Amino acid sequence: MATSNTAVATQQATQQATGLKAFNQTLTSDKMGTYLSQVLQERKNSFVNNLVALVGSNTDLQKCNPLTVIYAGIKATALGLPLDPNLGQAYVIPYGTNAQFQVGYKGFIQLAIRSGQFKTLNTIEVKEGELDEFDLLSGELTFKAKPNRHTLATIGYVAFFELLNGFRKSLYMTLEEVQAHRAKFSKARKSPWDTDFDAMAKKTVLKLLLNRYAPMSIEMQSAVTADQAVFKKDADSPEYVDNPFAGTEEASYEEVHEEDTPLAEVVENLKNLHTDDEVTAYAKSVKCSDRGFFEAVRHRKNEIAQEMNAHANEVMADWGATPEEKAKPTNHYDA
Repeated sequence: MATSNTAVATQQATQQATGLKAFNQTLTSDKMGTYLSQVLQERKNSFVNNLVALVGSNTDLQKCNPLTVIYAGIKATALGLPLDPNLGQAYVIPYGTNAQFQVGYKGFIQLAIRSGQFKTLNTIEVKEGELDEFDLLSGELTFKAKPNRHTLATIGYVAFFELLNGFRKSLYMTLEEVQAHRAKFSKARKSPWDTDFDAMAKKTVLKLLLNRYAPMSIEMQSAVTADQAVFKKDADSPEYVDNPFAGTEEASYEEVHEEDTPLAEVVENLKNLHTDDEVTAYAKSVKCSDRGFFEAVRHRKNEIAQEMNAHANEVMADWGATPEEKAKPTNHYDA
């Protein structure tokens, strides 16, 4: 038995040395050196040092296609996200014989802050007994933290942001919804989901919130596209080998909710409503995740207010109102 174990250990050590050698040869080749100089410029040397340290400490990455490891690292560096997994901003994850790039929730926060459009941005777990009310229409919730929350069971996760212009939005997902999302979108044998479930759950709800409602800088768009991708050809050609639904995470979120109503159908239905109360009731009853939903509701309410004002002015004219009375605006709706 001892001889057998020794043989296995020797074989593994040989494979590890072979993989690390292949990686180093690829990374230090003239062709790769030229490519790194072009895409990273002055960041090339620090990138090489950081990537060598990362691969040297991860035997699973040493077994991966060296190009996928390098291109995933380039994508993180191009986004200005450190490769150190302890910082939680970006990860290079072994997936079979390839390496996969993933953005952590702290990475998305960093990119959002850099855009200069956010006043507040955060994501947190919700413990048992902390969620008082949740409005599915507006996404707003009443949250009251418990003093002993670290001892309580987690029931969900929430992300929130407020822009400098005052626009604010939150998104809440139950623990079951997050687990369903993980099962569908994370197929890697070993991933941050296994070592830090909370961090990945926070990333999930934050990414969905930003992708759905926030203004997206070029960097943030690039991060969303690159997240959970494998780069085999270069750092700009993502492939989603473990995720046939890449780019459709919005649909995944909707699958655990009721069926979505297309915005065009909502707009047509709103045209047939003629009072503020009718519009409010319809908005509360319909499910539409399109970013233009709330704007369509506000627009129809404003149209109704203008129609009511016009009708009131016509009535005043028929009654023979004085010029001064006719000139005074009539407002039946406080927007």
